[in-house]
Amino acid sequence: MEVGSLNSEQVQDPDSNEIATDGDGVLTELAAENRVPEGKKEFVAPAIGMEFESYEDAYNYYNCYAKEVGFRVRVKNSWFKRNSKEKYGAVLCCSSQGFKRIKDVNRLRKETRTGCPAMLRMRLVDSKRWRVLEVALEHNHLLGTKIYKSMKKMGSGTKRKSQSSSDAEKRTIKLYRALVIDSGGNGPSNLNATEARNDIPNQLNLKKGDTQAIYNYLCRMQLTNPNFFYLMDINDDGRLRNVFWIDARSKAACGYFGDVIYIDNTYLANKFEIPLVALVGINHHGQAVLLGCALLAGETAESYIWLFKAWLTCVSGRSPQTIITDRCNVLQSAIAEVFPSCHHRFGLSLIIKKVPEKLGGSRNYDAIRKTLLKAVYETLKVSEFEAAWGFMIQHFGVSDHEWLRSLYDDRFRWAPVYLKETSFAGMSAARPGETLSPFFDKYVHKQTPLKEFLDKYELALQKKHKEEALADIESRSSSPMLKTRCSFELQLSKVYTRDIFKKFQFEVEEMYSCFSTTQLHIDGPIVIFLVKERVVADGNRREIRDYEVLYNRTAGEVRCICSCFNFHGYLCRHALCVLNFNGVEEIPSKYILSRWKKDYKRLYIPDHGSNNIDVADRMQWFSQLYRSALQIVEEGVISLDHYNVALQAFEESLKRVHEIEDKHEPENL
Repeated sequence: MEVGSLNSEQVQDPDSNEIATDGDGVLTELAAENRVPEGKKEFVAPAIGMEFESYEDAYNYYNCYAKEVGFRVRVKNSWFKRNSKEKYGAVLCCSSQGFKRIKDVNRLRKETRTGCPAMLRMRLVDSKRWRVLEVALEHNHLLGTKIYKSMKKMGSGTKRKSQSSSDAEKRTIKLYRALVIDSGGNGPSNLNATEARNDIPNQLNLKKGDTQAIYNYLCRMQLTNPNFFYLMDINDDGRLRNVFWIDARSKAACGYFGDVIYIDNTYLANKFEIPLVALVGINHHGQAVLLGCALLAGETAESYIWLFKAWLTCVSGRSPQTIITDRCNVLQSAIAEVFPSCHHRFGLSLIIKKVPEKLGGSRNYDAIRKTLLKAVYETLKVSEFEAAWGFMIQHFGVSDHEWLRSLYDDRFRWAPVYLKETSFAGMSAARPGETLSPFFDKYVHKQTPLKEFLDKYELALQKKHKEEALADIESRSSSPMLKTRCSFELQLSKVYTRDIFKKFQFEVEEMYSCFSTTQLHIDGPIVIFLVKERVVADGNRREIRDYEVLYNRTAGEVRCICSCFNFHGYLCRHALCVLNFNGVEEIPSKYILSRWKKDYKRLYIPDHGSNNIDVADRMQWFSQLYRSALQIVEEGVISLDHYNVALQAFEESLKRVHEIEDKHEPENL
């Protein structure tokens, strides 16, 4: 891609009463005063990392900021692509920047340029937004407060429809108010008549200083955290409605572990002080990993759709295979719109957690609860579940119970017997006692203020990252103790991370509770086996349960009716018994998930190779280089030795890049 630079410096002397433009720029005129009027709002100054939907939005914001501070704006430079003439970079500056040219010095008008350093440099980035890359806020001259209306200069031969001054003013004020911090927090809380009628939350309910805290946090992260990504959603009144952000490590984790995600809306749904929604995944150790965060105005389809589209943007459009949520009609409709091809399931543990609240006032509550749990956790076939549910409804006379009725209508999204073809990667919570816990469970309570949460947020992530790093070291530096002579145990002890291997090891140990494996039905290469297991039931009473296992020797396929592999990501004791019965000494590779391997991050290629990179698209170059470098960073923080090797590799690579600089002319801003 060829790019060119166009310097369009055509500024008329500021002593004139006419208003001139630079390229696409607008000049504003003011009277020189160096004071701020009383009662002025605290306006957000430009900062590195700010992003705008278009060049016009960015320009209007800076021009409006200049109007309030008291200076005029000029476009110093603009950069365009040679082929398409599309603008991809610009520098905006104070009109007092620079000095008059020598040939203009003898003109009668006095010199008003002072070499002012105030400026803003921005560029079109790979997200198709305009990002602020450099800012200088200090002026070396007096600032004024009286601003005249901005006007567009019409170039000769240019056919443009002039925007009315009122429309321009409305647009400018709207853009500017999106970044205004009112002394009361997020500005007046009154909504317009339509919003009040519909009672739809249209802005974040923030307290004094919360908007500034959000802004400071996002700017700090933009400066200190490479590849930090955030989006702000502004309503029609210029109020902050929704915010989404994701740091570099979480963004990388989306590539590794974004196949199954849990939308944790605990804090928003339960009316916590902070309207937080977290997107959570499971890493190769079975630990919860953050995949993104948001503050939403309310539980509306519009807010959730905005959040999901924002997340989808930062993960390059890769949708998850499975999404787990609480039961919520609004969430369900939003997911159906943004992720139409994914499997949307309701978290079983979240439903079971609500049983005391929903059924606690019923007669025979204990008996109803026991029967319900038995139907959910102990049935293996749809017919068994339907019979158990029907018995509960009829025996306890709860056919009119609204919650149970709606729960039954939704059974295809939460009851394990219906979800056996869904991959959960260990997030199914399909066993008694397993839960989906809120990611920030130990860091946020119902009254935690936003400012405190933003501090705790970083502490929580640091703790999670440390836990993952320690688990990496433990998995790679030591071998787990074997408890049996089973070849399956030895095989996966060399492959899986320690925590995942322990879960699989338990299944190997429990093979000894399965005392009978017999053929039930044969159909060509497919054989149905019946595996009998002694299990502990109520009151430590032992009973025998039957498990059907399908085995196809030709295809190397084994599937148990308990569906442990899809629910938890590893084979169950019943499937292992069938493999062992048929003389199989190694688990087929299709049942060894890469996401549980010790070296998964080394093996994983985010975009499945770099052969599809467009040789003319520098944004794709940047993205591919960044992803490759991030893999080295992930490995480099494991230990001091890893760090030293990674740092040396970066230094050597940079040296080699510098060696070819003379062969290519730099095309930077």
